[in-house]
Amino acid sequence: MRSSLARAALTLSGLVFIIIVIGNVVIVAQEAVTGTWKADVRSEKNEKENPDKIHLSFTRRTENGKNQNGSSFAYSDLQGLTREQTMQDGKVNFRLVREAGTIDCEGTFAGGQGSGTFRFTPDQSFVSAMRAKGFDFEKETRKHDDDDVSSRLMAAAFLNVTTALADDLLSANFGKLDVDDLFKAAIFKVDSKFMVEMKNSGFPDLKFEDLVKARIFKIDADYVKQVHEMGFSDHGFEGLVKFRIFKVTPEYLNELKAAGLSKMDSEDIVKCRIFKIDAEFVRKARATDPNVTIEDLVKMKIGVYRHKDKDSY
Repeated sequence: MRSSLARAALTLSGLVFIIIVIGNVVIVAQEAVTGTWKADVRSEKNEKENPDKIHLSFTRRTENGKNQNGSSFAYSDLQGLTREQTMQDGKVNFRLVREAGTIDCEGTFAGGQGSGTFRFTPDQSFVSAMRAKGFDFEKETRKHDDDDVSSRLMAAAFLNVTTALADDLLSANFGKLDVDDLFKAAIFKVDSKFMVEMKNSGFPDLKFEDLVKARIFKIDADYVKQVHEMGFSDHGFEGLVKFRIFKVTPEYLNELKAAGLSKMDSEDIVKCRIFKIDAEFVRKARATDPNVTIEDLVKMKIGVYRHKDKDSY
């Protein structure tokens, strides 16, 4: 039998909580958060790179000052707003509907610039569904110590974090994941397919942070295969990251080998990239000293190499 219904309203950083106690179950319902929004449709970058999208910046006041979020959205995701409206002068009302909640906006556009106010209403069913999957939006994340529930849910709405994304990541059996991992997956396009491919490419012990690095540096199963074919299959994931950072490719390695450098490890190749040692430089160096080493080549590049018969290269 249901116990008496108790309600209490608490205000924290502009977020109103209504606590409803039913039996032994406590349900926390987050109500609307308000703030301001801005947009600049006619910026040169937006015109060239994202003509079908609009960059919106949202600001709300918190106990610690201001909380700002900005992202680009397709016009098709914004109910009630078209590109034509943003290029004309007048009032607008539009909304972004996501699983984490709904952002209702109103304001005006003039000369391609827009501004106004917004109201974000979190969806409690999203919070409950995510908690059931092991992602608790009501817990603090590693990202910000002063982060609150409203900030996390608004971020989830901006990034379009969904329960389907959570299910997809969990299906890869990658170990314990948290809300921060959901955000990273949405930002860097990490999904179960990518997770499984990277695991199966010879790195069964990768962490989620490694997957983020892989996305940042464009490391995928195909690149891992290329590195293996180059003969560097036992240098670990960080070795791959170094190769990608310094743009080590099969073509570059083959050029060095053709110039006479046959015995090189991954660190040698990275040094060659750092000091811009190419095949032509190697050939010239070997013409002077056929037994030249990688360290010798580096010294030649920085001007401190000494040949037994010459002062310098």
